[in-house]
Amino acid sequence: QVQLAESGGGLVQAGGSLRLSCAGSGRSFSVYGMGWFRQAPGKEREFVAAVSWSGGSTYYTDSVKGRFSISRDNGKKMLYLQMNSLKPEDTAVYYCAASRAMGATTTERYEYWGQGTQVTVSS
Repeated sequence: QVQLAESGGGLVQAGGSLRLSCAGSGRSFSVYGMGWFRQAPGKEREFVAAVSWSGGSTYYTDSVKGRFSISRDNGKKMLYLQMNSLKPEDTAVYYCAASRAMGATTTERYEYWGQGTQVTVSS
């Protein structure tokens, strides 16, 4: 079992950067594929990025390619999302999640979820 807790959200101006962190607990953290999702008000939760168990493979939704970077440190049981060139449409609650599948892009494939951290990008 894995417990997840996000941090690093906040208010930033358009064009700015934020780095989200997700702290994992449980001995099996390194065997899970990890992902970031986001949910804006009135919208469904959507896939943002995913990383393989080793960190060697990454996956992104088209709207964040070239701006966001996902990474993990299994020794520290940490997951990260570096977000650059932020846009107002990136405003959402961001969630980290763990999946036994690699590169999963749908919420149904993820077993464990954090509570989320709010990211607000002002124009």
